[in-house]
Amino acid sequence: MLPKYKRILLKLSGEALVGDVKNGDPFDPKIIEQYAQDIKLVTNLGVQVAIVIGGGNIYRGMNEAESGIERAHGDYMGMLATVINAMAMQAMLEKIGVYTRLQSAINMEQVAEPYIRRKALRHLEKGRVVIFGAGTGNPYFTTDTAGSLRAIEMKADVILKGTRVDGIYNADPEKEPNAKRFETISFQECINQNLKVMDMTAFTLCMENQLPIIVFDMNKPGNLLKVVEGMNVGTLVQ
Repeated sequence: MLPKYKRILLKLSGEALVGDVKNGDPFDPKIIEQYAQDIKLVTNLGVQVAIVIGGGNIYRGMNEAESGIERAHGDYMGMLATVINAMAMQAMLEKIGVYTRLQSAINMEQVAEPYIRRKALRHLEKGRVVIFGAGTGNPYFTTDTAGSLRAIEMKADVILKGTRVDGIYNADPEKEPNAKRFETISFQECINQNLKVMDMTAFTLCMENQLPIIVFDMNKPGNLLKVVEGMNVGTLVQ
């Protein structure tokens, strides 16, 4: 089957990388390997893949009053956490034979290329997976916003937000067993119903640039391939 999307930005949460590990380790190698194998299936179809990963498994912003760490300082700590996750994903992808480039919005020449838009586009055109680390490089912006920004800059066809839930519901499905899942929903309906698809800055960027978002369960092997082939998986926001 021909892929529906030729270039995607995959947004992954840092928390998802913990998986079932209970020993305090920030990674479950099985989860990272499953993600890498799913990404490889998609690149084998000729789909160009860019990735943004959060850092919540290593560091989450804390309350400044309680921690004594001011917001901007804490946000930079979070950016470094995303680079650790990006390096873990890069290592696993390369282990299974996927050519990968890591670009960081904060200069750290020993581990990553600096983020250069034209260079990233060239990598994608050559079939390499490009992982963007360190968010936007600025405090006060989330990795959701970094994902939206990079997707627009890379001229991606869609943002695929891989979560542990199989789409967008009108209530929390883990608390409300009768919650209804949407197959498609408009940006405006998400705003009207106060559905937390992404933070508002990221969501508005997508809406203004008419960039669709698909929210789907990344922890189910094969789902990424189904989404890319246009099958009815997850929730499409357009």
